[in-house]
Amino acid sequence: MSVPLGARLRDELGVPRRARLLESSPRCAVWRVELDAGTAVVKQLVAGAGADERYAREVTALRLAAPVRPPVVPRLLGADADERVLVLEYVEHRPPRAGWEVQYATALARLHAAGVGGGGGELPPWAGPDAKDIVSFLGFADALGVPIPAGVDDELGRLLDRLAELDGPPALLHGDPCPGNDLHTDDGIRFIDFEQACLGNALMELAYLRIGFPTCWCVTAAPEPLLAQAEAAYRTTWREATGTDVEGELVDACAGWLIRGDALVQRAERGNVDQLARVMDEDWEWGTVSARERLVHRLGVVAGMSRGAAALGGLSRLGADMRRAMLDRWPGLRAAPSRRP
Repeated sequence: MSVPLGARLRDELGVPRRARLLESSPRCAVWRVELDAGTAVVKQLVAGAGADERYAREVTALRLAAPVRPPVVPRLLGADADERVLVLEYVEHRPPRAGWEVQYATALARLHAAGVGGGGGELPPWAGPDAKDIVSFLGFADALGVPIPAGVDDELGRLLDRLAELDGPPALLHGDPCPGNDLHTDDGIRFIDFEQACLGNALMELAYLRIGFPTCWCVTAAPEPLLAQAEAAYRTTWREATGTDVEGELVDACAGWLIRGDALVQRAERGNVDQLARVMDEDWEWGTVSARERLVHRLGVVAGMSRGAAALGGLSRLGADMRRAMLDRWPGLRAAPSRRP
């Protein structure tokens, strides 16, 4: 398969040499190449449903984040909308150091803040959980044989309202800010693969560290002191970049991820079946944990965060009971690892 660099990009950047096809998702093809200015990455989004939209999201996000210093994305060297091709600066990744979560949170805050000044109008708004997710989540509790506290369905309805009505400046959300999409370098972290970029409340992605990277293969459970340090670093960096505090409650963002059954499967499998109902009959591996292990982790996180909170007190009790019921039913379930592979 040849590198899809058209005549215009070849005139601007040179003829690609020593091309090497890299591992990537089925939705794209990626090469490392040598150009006149040095090593670069060529990425082409494969034709198919939504390919043009994913290309447009990625280009918009990269251009929006380009002015951030120190950089949080690779430089976009060239683009060809007709062929859905991007040419990016090559960034050398090194293994993350212990405590990488703090550096990650700092870089994520600076990335998010790039959306505050405008210019991301082509990006769609973040889409949160909906009423079907509530029905599915409560159905899963019922299937486990766990009594649902009075008023929980109303609590969850109000949760959806809060998530939909979060005020404050829109953040540039990556859409999948997971291990593998963060390149660790000597001068900080740079994020790649913005095909799901959108605009929304920053907490929805700050929650990734605590809730266990809900759209990703790499679920981890960092120690509480490290999580607190990372979240404090995020909030400080956001305030320095925007002059405001992040709006909303982190527990709401985590609860929103908990009730989404589609956050148990890879992107290609989402929107097809009720994944929470499926968990009762089968478990499946995806990355560092299984589907049931993901749920046990998330239930524990939300139950602990919402304990004693008026807005989600019923969900806290329900989550703790569901977690206990899952561990009783499937005693072999493992805890999420504390370190990323």
